[in-house]
Amino acid sequence: MLRGLCTVNFFAEDHAAAAKWYSELFGVPPYYDSADYGKGPGYLEFRIGDYEHEFGILSSTFAPHPTGGSPSGAVVYWHVDDIEAALQRVLALGATEHAPITKQGDGFITASVVDPFGNVLGLMYNQHYLDILAKRT
Repeated sequence: MLRGLCTVNFFAEDHAAAAKWYSELFGVPPYYDSADYGKGPGYLEFRIGDYEHEFGILSSTFAPHPTGGSPSGAVVYWHVDDIEAALQRVLALGATEHAPITKQGDGFITASVVDPFGNVLGLMYNQHYLDILAKRT
């Protein structure tokens, strides 16, 4: 049934600020920005990681739930090779800690932050991810 992560959408009221913040975090600009196609600021998308997963930022005006106040949304964890360095990087970029670095079990370490737009971003060192990646390369 579930075959893989396709797209994760976060919401932001300030489209330009979100594009700038996530471009800095990911080290690449979005490959798609609706504003570039005369559709106005509403959606931008990055392709990131080993499998070029799609990470979208949608205008909060299109959110099916309230945004902005307290952290919201599902926590999607992204594999990172060095969780301490990754956490320090996103904090330095202006995120705030949501959950501290926590050992969850053999080969799994998590942390999460709240981005400047109220979304929860999960970070995880995940040995299973690395094992699957090694099988594919």
